[in-house]
Amino acid sequence: MPDAHVTFPTAAATLDWGRTRYEAARRAQDQLVVQRIAGEIGDTLIFTEHDPVYTLGLRSGADTHLVWNQEQLTQAGIEVIKTNRGGDITYHGPGQIVGYPIVNLTPHQDLHAYLRFLEQVLINSLGSLGLAAARRPGKTGIWLGRRKIAALGVAVRRWVAYHGFALNVNPDLAHFGGIVPCGISASDGTVTSMQAELERTVDPAEVKAVLAAEFWSQLPAFLNAVNPAKSAS
Repeated sequence: MPDAHVTFPTAAATLDWGRTRYEAARRAQDQLVVQRIAGEIGDTLIFTEHDPVYTLGLRSGADTHLVWNQEQLTQAGIEVIKTNRGGDITYHGPGQIVGYPIVNLTPHQDLHAYLRFLEQVLINSLGSLGLAAARRPGKTGIWLGRRKIAALGVAVRRWVAYHGFALNVNPDLAHFGGIVPCGISASDGTVTSMQAELERTVDPAEVKAVLAAEFWSQLPAFLNAVNPAKSAS
């Protein structure tokens, strides 16, 4: 335990890690979660872009949604890694913005409401960038009709949330063919990107600036919102 008179900086921060391997980013994220629990840092929004990887979430059967065999994975240069976030199997790779918010949810202990908050950040941001995205009843993530443009999956430790979202900006969409992304069959929908929808290469720096502005502007209202379940108890 630190000395009682020691104080830590708790200012919120946005970090851009650039391109990372998934495992290295997860270890670094875990360290920040520990620091956030201890009060050594404030709420933090991390942006990164991973080397090609399929990540298996905690949902039962996630591994059955891997389509490609080892030879195909090797040829494509894609790793397969188990993770501790919720959800199914998903893809991360170059051209995709991954956001890892590390947020103390103690003021608003409702993980489902937090997921709705992250969804709204993505919907508002995409709207500012020219795309009318929305939720889709019965499906996770953010959609343009039947085309999924962003995936979400979070975990929580002592009411500090981590993991987050993956927004398809300019990725190689062919890499999604190696999985059933988030368990969505071809009859349920497809995967898309900002590049495919806008028919141009999108500046990732612009997207990150819009996401960060929307996240930080909306977070105080979310954390200060009354939790209906707690107020009724």
